Amino acid sequence: MLRYISVIVSMFALLSCSDVNDDRIPVTAVNIDLGNQGYWDTYGVHTVGQFRYFIKSEKQPADFPYTAMTYTGFGGILLVTDMSGSPLAYDLACPVECTPNVRVVFDTSTLQAVCHKCGSRYDVCEFNGSPLSGPAHEHKYGLRRYRAVRASAGGYTIVF
Repeated sequence: MLRYISVIVSMFALLSCSDVNDDRIPVTAVNIDLGNQGYWDTYGVHTVGQFRYFIKSEKQPADFPYTAMTYTGFGGILLVTDMSGSPLAYDLACPVECTPNVRVVFDTSTLQAVCHKCGSRYDVCEFNGSPLSGPAHEHKYGLRRYRAVRASAGGYTIVF
């Protein structure tokens, strides 16, 4: 009986120490309207391994119809698809570097986001931007997540 109690206490201790800090990136407005089916078909993500960057200040994607009401977070938005086909959105800014111009890139061979400055890797298709290696893993810094909300017209809207 004492053995089981010590195992349970150890499990709780491990779980409480494994919290990932995904709040290092400053809170910044996010609103990308891909709510109609045509926008979603053109600019959305539909299969695992597909990704899209949205960076309003750099007009990425170049032909996206940005408006005054479009906001792309602190460093831009990474839009990917999870293993079940649902869209996921993250801030592109690396939480280790905490600057809008040091961004992660999506590695299609590993389905991970990678910061080429600090070397950190993040799982963006299965574990909500959790750190896998590098300084982000050491400090437990995860990518800031945003919501992809299903729109009535068939697409999604990306919001904070």
